[in-house]
Amino acid sequence: MTTRQNVGSWLEGGPSGEQGGRGARLGLPAQGPGAAAGLGRRAAALVVDWTVCLLMSATFFPATREGSVLERADSLVTLAIFAAENLLLVGLLGFTLGHRLLGLRVRTAGVGPDGPVADDGRAPGLVRGFVRTLLLCAVIPAVVWDADGRGLHDRAAGTAIVRR
Repeated sequence: MTTRQNVGSWLEGGPSGEQGGRGARLGLPAQGPGAAAGLGRRAAALVVDWTVCLLMSATFFPATREGSVLERADSLVTLAIFAAENLLLVGLLGFTLGHRLLGLRVRTAGVGPDGPVADDGRAPGLVRGFVRTLLLCAVIPAVVWDADGRGLHDRAAGTAIVRR
């Protein structure tokens, strides 16, 4: 027979809670620079990025001339601009405009056979940026996250959003 101790409870938190908090398995500090970014900052950065992409779409590729500026944007063009922004800026610089404004960056992070992958301070690169962007635009992988606070898009790309 299985007991509660054998199964545990998802309400009590994931396995990283026993090892020092969110991001501990990735070698991230619990607080301060380099710590896993909280949901509030990540959501605010997303709002900034999406608003900028909406403004660009409405300005350069308006779908209609009626309504407010943000209502004129074409949804597919906005998504394409958002994808291009994420791919290029995250891949080459390690942050988007929203990340930069809110003190975040995307770094290489993962767990290899020898433990956490070390961060060398460089941008993740275009390959990791492409995987991350593709899954981010699919939405579902971005709203499901693991015990370290990483969305599945970050986990698949081998990245993590941390505080600068």
